[in-house]
Amino acid sequence: MGLLKMNCLLLLLVLGCNNNQELSEVFGEETDQSVNQANNGIDYRQEMRDFVIGLGKHAKEVNPDFKIIPQNGIELVTMNGEPDGKISKDYLALIDGNGQESLFYGYKKDNVKTNQSVSKTLISYLEISQKQDNMIFVTDYCSDLEKVKDSKHKNSSYDFVSFAAPDRDLTIIPELNQTTDKLSGKDIINLNDANNFLFFLNYENYPTKQSVVSAISDSDYDIVFIDMFFNDGTPYSKSMIERLKIKANGSKRLVLAYMSIGEAEDYRFYWNPSWKQEQPEWLDKENKNWPGNFKVKYWEKDWQNIIYGNTDSYLDRIVATGFDGVYLDIIDAFEYFENE
Repeated sequence: MGLLKMNCLLLLLVLGCNNNQELSEVFGEETDQSVNQANNGIDYRQEMRDFVIGLGKHAKEVNPDFKIIPQNGIELVTMNGEPDGKISKDYLALIDGNGQESLFYGYKKDNVKTNQSVSKTLISYLEISQKQDNMIFVTDYCSDLEKVKDSKHKNSSYDFVSFAAPDRDLTIIPELNQTTDKLSGKDIINLNDANNFLFFLNYENYPTKQSVVSAISDSDYDIVFIDMFFNDGTPYSKSMIERLKIKANGSKRLVLAYMSIGEAEDYRFYWNPSWKQEQPEWLDKENKNWPGNFKVKYWEKDWQNIIYGNTDSYLDRIVATGFDGVYLDIIDAFEYFENE
């Protein structure tokens, strides 16, 4: 899920980084000027910020309480990508939180601790967003009980809300644990009311949409991040989403839709099969790690029109279906174009 520069960072750590300059280069701590010069005047990071701001403003015009949470790409919180750089005020003011994968577990491999230097660097960025009143949601990939406990304890020490995902494909709804999870019987109206969340995208173990709805409804997760489309490509109905907003204990929760904006997916409603033979200007190379996912020039208007701004766009469908917000993925797509 788009951690290209993080992979480079791990390689440096394994080989042995001997100064902060190497870490700075991996995390893109160049000045805005050098980035622009290297990329023919296109500031790929600012283009992503503007994209998120644009779609966020559009959604909030319809529903002022609609939540916007980008996942990964946390370097965007500062203008030059440095932890001590000038903060991206407009970006941080528009979003309501940040999601981060593999902060403490799962960066290199499931059930394996993330290198401490990686965790420390990511935390320095996450805390910038947190200080601007944004909630932080961490997905660690671990299933071993002791490692799950450790993940939850570490995230809690930073006031990050965490989810220990038992599998990388996010196919499982783990039971909340009375001893390791903070359970709440109150209504979850705002993100900062939440003590836990569920990240659940793949429904391969469920034969029908109703079986998914029933399984989530039987849980007491405070927030749920799900894909709005079932295995067959059809969306969940508005009534189903309203049902998901009620926890098993009867209190309310928030339900947000997952949406990738840095890649196009050939299994989505908007995909035109002819694009593989005759690519539109905004469509780029296929992601070799995720077949069926294609890099996009996300600053191009035609791609952005697919994502938001009209009744048939992805975001507008999500808003119309009654979701409380959107969980944005492939925010770090700027890394691909910078490296190109």
